[in-house]
Amino acid sequence: MELDLSPKLAKKVYGDDGGSYYSWCPNELPMLREGNIGAAKLALEKNGFALPRYSDSSMVAYVLQGAGVAGIILPESEEKVIAIKKGDAIALPFGVITWWYNKEDTELVVLFMGDTSKGHKPGQFTDFFLTGSNGIFTGFTTDFVKRAWDVDDDIAKALIGNQKGKGIVKLDANVKMPEPKPDHRKGMALNCEEAPLVTDIKNAGNVVLLNTQNLPLVGQVGLGADLVRLEGNAMCSPGFSCDSALQVTYIVKGSGRLQVGGVDGKRVLETIVKAGNLLIVPRFFVVSKIADPGGLSWFSIITTPNPMFTHLAGSIGAWKAISPEVLQAAFKVPAETEKLFRSKRTNDAIFFPPPN
Repeated sequence: MELDLSPKLAKKVYGDDGGSYYSWCPNELPMLREGNIGAAKLALEKNGFALPRYSDSSMVAYVLQGAGVAGIILPESEEKVIAIKKGDAIALPFGVITWWYNKEDTELVVLFMGDTSKGHKPGQFTDFFLTGSNGIFTGFTTDFVKRAWDVDDDIAKALIGNQKGKGIVKLDANVKMPEPKPDHRKGMALNCEEAPLVTDIKNAGNVVLLNTQNLPLVGQVGLGADLVRLEGNAMCSPGFSCDSALQVTYIVKGSGRLQVGGVDGKRVLETIVKAGNLLIVPRFFVVSKIADPGGLSWFSIITTPNPMFTHLAGSIGAWKAISPEVLQAAFKVPAETEKLFRSKRTNDAIFFPPPN
């Protein structure tokens, strides 16, 4: 049975006045289960507070919109309280406890993508909340809680039962939350919209790569990531992940055409992608995109902390490394055709400007 590779939108799982949590379902996007990948979005309204939680999966968080505050507690470490804003990428290893808060008028939206291979449900995150109506301590009897926290009956019942919210709540405007500390950001987050570009092609596109060099914590997560921005009508070279990694792509902005080529030269997907879509390209399948006039941007995670790609067009394309005689024989074309083919795309790497 062939897998459905078509891009999908997230669906709401829970939420209230403070905001909502959305997730992509492996039943609708089978490659999530196949690749052991989870994907979700957190959207917080003003004064929205995502209660402290930990997950069964390591992941990368990416701020799609707005600004806010995140609390991050690594195992056996102090709490890091950091300011977050659009473009921030944050690596979240196993065992990390997080909370998220939005005090601004603009909605704060955070994307999560990660590895569910050690999780409870393939292709889906399972969160464990420390407080709230579904908090983990609601599963313990009062005498266990009293003994663990060294409190009396009334305090134990208040700590467990007072918070009626589930996952996300809206705080009163006068509630004071911790202020972010600038020194806490170091090593915890990287703003992909401000980071140095790995590739920048005039009138075509650019890319920022997230790896162990600019955010060492991704080594613990086991994932790499990139932010790609394609100019209007520009093309991204056909290519594939050459280290057997999966690439999970979320369309951040704009729209465009996408094609994927698979086994036996079969086109397995041809579609229009737009903001909010998530898609996964199977290992070694070749993918290419052409932006619509308004441009196309996407954020991807790759299931290795230092990903490698092979491109099949452009100045760094694999064709340039193959001997002329081999290409001539492989394509079954005369020498003149091979020379013409080789002479093209000598200056453009990865991204190609619109044709004149």
